[in-house]
Amino acid sequence: MEQAAPAITTISPPEIHSVPSVEQKLNGLATARTSLLGGPTMPALPSFSLSTRLRGRHLLADTDLTPEEIHEVIDTAARLKRMHKNNQPHHYLTGKSIGMIFQMPSTRTRVSLEAGMAQLGGQAIFLGVNDLQTSRGETIADTAQILSRYVDGLVARVYDHDTLVEMGTHATIPVMNGLSNLCHPLQAWADLLTLTERFGDLKGLKIAYLGDGNNMVASLMLSGAAMGISVTSATPDEYGPSDAVVQHAQWIANSTGAKIATTTDAYEAVKGADVVYTDVHVSMGQENAAHRAVQLAPYKVTPELMEAAGSDALFMHCLPMHRDEEVSSEVVDSSRSIIFDQAENRLHMHKALLVHTLC
Repeated sequence: MEQAAPAITTISPPEIHSVPSVEQKLNGLATARTSLLGGPTMPALPSFSLSTRLRGRHLLADTDLTPEEIHEVIDTAARLKRMHKNNQPHHYLTGKSIGMIFQMPSTRTRVSLEAGMAQLGGQAIFLGVNDLQTSRGETIADTAQILSRYVDGLVARVYDHDTLVEMGTHATIPVMNGLSNLCHPLQAWADLLTLTERFGDLKGLKIAYLGDGNNMVASLMLSGAAMGISVTSATPDEYGPSDAVVQHAQWIANSTGAKIATTTDAYEAVKGADVVYTDVHVSMGQENAAHRAVQLAPYKVTPELMEAAGSDALFMHCLPMHRDEEVSSEVVDSSRSIIFDQAENRLHMHKALLVHTLC
């Protein structure tokens, strides 16, 4: 009997891996993972009309803007924010540059200005204390005149407000206050944008500020009064806001219907408040830090204080903050806290101010 021939098993050679061609990619799944960048023409910028009344102006203090002008920059900031969220191009400052003179560290002010200027198509040049010849004796007046030949605007964060005044006196380009010992208008105007988003109409709102009577409460009082917002500060007698600022804010409030008040009682201040606001109790470089911390401890924002303000009251902080010193972490992380909305709106308000002053 013949034996059957053994079956022959055919083994297919292994498939050789190959890199797909460009044509294969375009016709395959890879097209879902590709984006078209550039091209023969860039998309046209949306038309944007705005008043030229701020063009070339210095913005050194809150009182440098009228209520109508504050409304204008809030509207512009809101529009630029929508464009940014919708990925619409808004390079309205192409070819423009600003110098940023910072005598102290910064997170929000520096980053929002640099990012904002880039988004507007321009350039921001950071100038720290060791980057300028002022550290070797060159005067502020000479520096301001020289930088005016190089850049289109200046933002300065300084220890002494008089430095800003001198800079503005000699500069031939717009100078903005990035923070001084007197006031912090860029923060206050960004806060007004945040409040507008939350409440709509600003007139009739009440802010209770607790803690150190510093540059922040000065700007809240001055800018708030201009917009019809009542501001009550609760501070120790030793660390209250300056009498000059309070009197000036009260004078402004007389024409807008706002109320400006001071007290030493935190619970009295927060009664009926729409917003409870605070700042660090001990700022960088301040003397008598331990004494200040003890004196300001009763003004810490706690859940109990927020309840005393009312169930709808919101919490704001200009940042940076020291958790569980000037404010309880429970408040910071609660649904009442809008501190990160505040921080984001620094970007959009700064862009609005740059467009208005440099266009």
